[in-house]
Amino acid sequence: MTDRKCAGCGEIKNREDLIKITRQHSGGIAINPDSKVFGRSVYLCYNKLCIENAFKKDKISKALKASVPAELKGKLINEF
Repeated sequence: MTDRKCAGCGEIKNREDLIKITRQHSGGIAINPDSKVFGRSVYLCYNKLCIENAFKKDKISKALKASVPAELKGKLINEF
């Protein structure tokens, strides 16, 4: 399939090996949506360090061009 870049570490990996976070056109943020959800997306490794790095440097907000709720970080770390 297609490769995507992790916002936390910068490694290029297969899309299926990454967490997908999408800002939907309605303004909501979805984690790992199916391919039917369209919007601006950012990808992260299934790795606590990558998740923390992406939030520390505000890379997720910049990539999605939207403010990201703080509870999203906790949700990502707990789920993955």
